[in-house]
Amino acid sequence: MSSTLQSERQRPAFNIFNSAGLFHVPRLSHGSINSGNALIQGENLSVLELLLPQFEASVRCCYIDPPYNNQEKHYHYHDSLDHHKWLDETMARIEILAEFLRDDGSLWISIDDREVHYLKVACDTILGRKNFVTTVVWEQRTTRENRKVFSNNHEYILVYAKDLGRFNATRNSLSLNSEVRARYKNPDNDPRGPWQSVSANVQSGHATPDQFYKLVSPSGKVHVPPPGRCWIYSMAKMQNEIAKNNVWFGRDGNGVPRLKRFLSQARAGLTPETLWNAQDVGTNDQAKKQLIKLLPGTDVFDTPKPENLIYRILEIATSPGDLVLDAYLGSGTTAAVAHKSGRHYIGIEEGDHAITHAAKRMSLVIEGEPSGISDTIGWQGGSGFDFFRYVREPSFMSARKLHSASRDWKRTHSAISTLDGQN
Repeated sequence: MSSTLQSERQRPAFNIFNSAGLFHVPRLSHGSINSGNALIQGENLSVLELLLPQFEASVRCCYIDPPYNNQEKHYHYHDSLDHHKWLDETMARIEILAEFLRDDGSLWISIDDREVHYLKVACDTILGRKNFVTTVVWEQRTTRENRKVFSNNHEYILVYAKDLGRFNATRNSLSLNSEVRARYKNPDNDPRGPWQSVSANVQSGHATPDQFYKLVSPSGKVHVPPPGRCWIYSMAKMQNEIAKNNVWFGRDGNGVPRLKRFLSQARAGLTPETLWNAQDVGTNDQAKKQLIKLLPGTDVFDTPKPENLIYRILEIATSPGDLVLDAYLGSGTTAAVAHKSGRHYIGIEEGDHAITHAAKRMSLVIEGEPSGISDTIGWQGGSGFDFFRYVREPSFMSARKLHSASRDWKRTHSAISTLDGQN
């Protein structure tokens, strides 16, 4: 049994059937066995400690949606711990999750504004400020909440890399959407296909003298760059581009010169932005409606994450065949999206909803259920997952006591003391 993945692109060939404390439950598993996909019912810190020797430096993406500690009571859990206790427990799990990441791996954490700033500083102490990637702002609702002082319509996703340089070099671009593709036209019937135009002049702050000149178009009209601007090319290069039909002067030949950029030569995708709109990645309400329809008669979570949100994360952070880990699996959205998009996954959840929600949902996914991202990616069903239950044996003692939930987080607390005040 391999302790780590030998290749960044090979299929994870793991077998945790015989791990001490983990018991395979065939009746809750579904589809093909030993598929590289696992749902584990158990306390997540204990399960992570158990799995680490086998999966250290093997995971491409960890996504977690921990309790937000927003002092609210939900049907499936109470989200109202003391601030310090919440931070200690959350950081104990984040520290061990960081050890699962490959060098090009990343950790994505959903959170709201009550704890985001404390969590950010605490994560800096574990993963390093130099490995902070960005904070994504997600529009998680589109309706106004009139019962509160402010209607909070957004949440955050903190993004950290194991090694920022490796992550930047390997992270994926987003696919060109229909809106971007619609910008490409072909008004002059160029045989190279659709194109869009961009400005032929740029700011002149770092210009050279040969970028200032009068440009004469093929129609004879003379153009000069606007004040504070210069031509992007020297005169010689600009004339060469005009000769190659790479400069557009409008349909009548008298328009301001612009450069042609062809769809066939465009980069493979779009650079991800940090503002994720509901129309692109969905809302909590849409996700809840999906689960109600998918699991009729089941009391679903109040604020589940939509599949499109998780799909965007995995599209950026992983490639098909990579291993994804979610230590707060909840209703199973991460596992569902990973499965449909060809990633392997380990999902951990302590409560009974590991069975009533996650396992049941994943069985439907394997059978080809059509909701969520299924239509987008053409999901038809297939593969499988294994279900495991964690049972702490009386003789089982963790070798990683430093990851105990009762650990004294002196360095974390000192790092956030300037934010914490008298809290």
